Amino acid sequence: MSLNKSEKQTMVTDVAAQAARSQTLALAEYRGLTVEHLNVLRRQARDKGVYLHVLKNTLARRAVAGTPFECAAGSMVGPLIYGFSEDAVAAAKVVADFAKGNDKLVVKAGAYAGKPLDANGVKALAAIPSKEVLLAQLLGLMQSPISRLARVLAAVAEGRGGDAPAPAAEAAPAAA
Repeated sequence: MSLNKSEKQTMVTDVAAQAARSQTLALAEYRGLTVEHLNVLRRQARDKGVYLHVLKNTLARRAVAGTPFECAAGSMVGPLIYGFSEDAVAAAKVVADFAKGNDKLVVKAGAYAGKPLDANGVKALAAIPSKEVLLAQLLGLMQSPISRLARVLAAVAEGRGGDAPAPAAEAAPAAA
């Protein structure tokens, strides 16, 4: 299906707007995937907030011109699916996780923070925990000393409240 000039301009504008909002670009070759597999991949991407689209490479190169993803223009060759995400790891994670379960999707390249990534770089980016997981880990680290102190104080209070007399009671003279 061929696009006319105005449809191509609209597509380039839409992709350029998405690229301007995104932090990460992941490129994967989808040759041999069935429509059902692509629909599953698109559903997973939509759930994670990833803009996933099959684009003509010439239109994609025009769309990323002047953005931090322009460095990946040299990798835009062959039948590719493009994943853009505002989250730093979401696009790489969706593409890499799907590629683990389906050998016909091959991670090719990507870009992050104005630097091109090869296939191993995209997979390494996908291995980084998401923002929510990192925030939960940080909160756990911040709560850890406080919770340990609370447990120690509770143990001390429990130990004194049991059969051991309080130190103030020992020092008080007995009245006759």
